[in-house]
Amino acid sequence: MASKTKLHPRNLHLDGYDFERLVVQTPELEAFMIKNPVGQSTVDFQDPMAVRMLNRALLRTHYDIEFWDFPAGYLCPPIPGRVDYIHHLADLLAKDNNLQEAPRGRHIKALDIGTGASLVYPLIGQSAYGWRFTGVDVDANAIKSARQIRDVNKLDIDLRLQNNSENIFRGVIQPDDVFHVTMCNPPFHGSKEQANKGTQRKWASLGKGRSTKLNFGGRDAELWYPGGEIKFIARMVAESMDFAKQCLWFTSLVSKKDNLQPLHRILGKARVAEYKVVEMAQGQKTSRFIAWTYFKKKQRTLFDKRGA
Repeated sequence: MASKTKLHPRNLHLDGYDFERLVVQTPELEAFMIKNPVGQSTVDFQDPMAVRMLNRALLRTHYDIEFWDFPAGYLCPPIPGRVDYIHHLADLLAKDNNLQEAPRGRHIKALDIGTGASLVYPLIGQSAYGWRFTGVDVDANAIKSARQIRDVNKLDIDLRLQNNSENIFRGVIQPDDVFHVTMCNPPFHGSKEQANKGTQRKWASLGKGRSTKLNFGGRDAELWYPGGEIKFIARMVAESMDFAKQCLWFTSLVSKKDNLQPLHRILGKARVAEYKVVEMAQGQKTSRFIAWTYFKKKQRTLFDKRGA
């Protein structure tokens, strides 16, 4: 478990951003550079284009991604937090199999639910650990964008369109698929109205007045789901029972700590073999993900050895 004040020890962004190095690798970033009140170089994180350019520079400098672009309006995720999720998943797999180091290599298979137009988790995970990723999304244009990023960078990532927006795993996990871990950053809000109000509260807290502008972007399917995060993860848990023997660990980010208690009850009814909450610290903010498995402890090492 990470420190309450720092990113994961293996996170390349643990000590902040080396803007001088980033600008050398991505000269376009210089146009977005500003000075903070104490005279340090940074970017305006309230500017969507600045956030996008910073992410592009980070992916090029640290993860060898030369091309990274996608249509306007799609979620542009903050890189350090996404990196932390990957590292903690690696720790989960390592601990489960009594490994001294995080597992690496193409034999480790990961399923990214809601991979998005930016394809960020597969890009990071493949670079950091060499895992084999499958990305899934309900948005055909997001998949099209993800394919362009994959193809231009000549990466081996499987991308699948979820044709039924009511389903999560059904229809995309095939009978011969086996995954070590699944991951997901679920929609946070319960409706479009809630998403807009959340954005307005955010801008008000920044002293910017009323606005529906999103500095990190996000389409409807990325931001809200009927019933919100709990309903989405509940659906995920229900469907996971159908694939209990095909996935070692199912996981999902959980935005609100208060949501853990109802999710605990839901997982109890699913009769999972084990359920964990992994906390991740990012500065003053603490995030978390839940992980559940239907494999008993002695079965998990066998699962890994068969080269799933």
